[in-house]
Amino acid sequence: MSTTENKPTIAPIVGPDDPRRFTDSGIEQQVVYGPEDIAGLDLNERLGEPGDYPFTRGVHAEMYRGRHWTMRQYAGYATAKETNERYHYLLDHGSTGLSMAFDLPTQLGRDSDDPLCEGEVGRTGVAIDTIEDMRTVFSGIPLDKVSTSMTINAPASVLLLLYELVGEEQGVPSVELRGTVQNDILKEYIGRGNFIYPAEASMRLTTDVFAYCKERVPKWNTISISGYHMREKGCSAVQEVGFTIANGIAYVQAAVDAGLDVDEFAPRLAFFFNGHNNVFQEVAKFRAARKIWSEVMRDRFGAKNPKSMMLRFHTQTGGVTLTAQQPMNNVVRVALQAFAAVSGGTQSLHTNGFDEALALPTEAAAKIALRTQQIVAYESGAADTVDPFAGSYFIEALTAEIEDRALGLIAKVDELGGSVQALDFIKKEVEESAFGYHKRYELGQDVVVGVNKFVDENETSDVDLLRVDPQSELDQVARLKAFKAARDQAEVSARLTALVEAAKGDGNLLHPMREALKANCSIGEVCGALRDHWGEYQETL
Repeated sequence: MSTTENKPTIAPIVGPDDPRRFTDSGIEQQVVYGPEDIAGLDLNERLGEPGDYPFTRGVHAEMYRGRHWTMRQYAGYATAKETNERYHYLLDHGSTGLSMAFDLPTQLGRDSDDPLCEGEVGRTGVAIDTIEDMRTVFSGIPLDKVSTSMTINAPASVLLLLYELVGEEQGVPSVELRGTVQNDILKEYIGRGNFIYPAEASMRLTTDVFAYCKERVPKWNTISISGYHMREKGCSAVQEVGFTIANGIAYVQAAVDAGLDVDEFAPRLAFFFNGHNNVFQEVAKFRAARKIWSEVMRDRFGAKNPKSMMLRFHTQTGGVTLTAQQPMNNVVRVALQAFAAVSGGTQSLHTNGFDEALALPTEAAAKIALRTQQIVAYESGAADTVDPFAGSYFIEALTAEIEDRALGLIAKVDELGGSVQALDFIKKEVEESAFGYHKRYELGQDVVVGVNKFVDENETSDVDLLRVDPQSELDQVARLKAFKAARDQAEVSARLTALVEAAKGDGNLLHPMREALKANCSIGEVCGALRDHWGEYQETL
């Protein structure tokens, strides 16, 4: 861990007339970099070879010369039928993986007919209440041919099980399913708020997913340890690396404490990072994160399998960087962010639609976003050579600085007992960074083109927006009520009772959850039974 003094992780507020330049992490940018700026670095030791420890240069020897990253487009809205149609559209236009967006009720483990959910059904993603909804979403999509990423956390185990059950109905063995559940509850407490249970209960479900997938779904990525949402909340690049890896340490420790061997589950851990506009900081961020994780897994946890030490990650371009003003400018922002992610060695990538500051993306916006990835892949040259910025005085100095500052944050979290115990500290750090962003924007120190500089007072927007028909919510609720009315209610009650009894012990909860879902229990009923047993997480002020 870092032995240097604590360094800032947030840019100072100095105003637009100060000649100095800082990244959002408080790293001052020199006018020019030269050999003296990396004189103290042993590049041979720091870099290694691509595909080898410490994986600074990438997790594969040939990277994209062998195969491009998975091109995912985050999609889902309204009903399962409409989402299925969007998925077919994306696959027909060259997407190589699916990424599921769920509505807020689903993310919070509540059914569409819950009175608390009125007005939110199908708004931010697709409504999934039952196995019937999951069947409809993947109708005509062979689950042995696609990789599916699900942005779901508190109810991640439930959605994974529904996916597995639908795969079995298609005749696809569980061992052939490929994809990811985000399953990262710690960042929900820190930066997003879509939690259900207290932290200890949530961590149990997370590690139960690790064990279940090792047994039944071995190709599945059991968690996507996410810095993305903390960056959306306002943290800096250094904080994104430091806190994401600190959370990763907490998950690995929890799994080890639960009796799992590190080399049996760690190869299926994945990460999820944000892509922002400062290309050079983003490239350095990804490289630093890989190096830190490899050392943590080898030195702290004693991993022997090289795959346990690889930080494999998905990138999504920065939603918070998109502007409602002059929305076509977002096409350029997304292209820069995608280029940075590829140059930094991402394993999969989602590019945002230019209209997403205004609404869910239209088909046309989603197509432009996908074409952006394809242009980066086939026209930019970024995919033609491994780690193209390696050896740059600037990039190597910046990589080392991000690493050093991130290690300082990890050491602080360790002092507090780990991420679960340090939630309040992490939240405070992220909030301070977000405040700094706001003040620098207000002063014009940070320029957002079209918003606080180069503003077009006569701007008119004729962008077509996707609008979710309110009738879709009524239809979803009606389908759910009919589904529940047609079930064997005694079987439903028995399965939910068995789940709660299992929760009182220490066995893997995914097995009784699976039986409940097979008996046509809804997501809200499964999550509700555990909510009644464990209670809900209460935020501290």
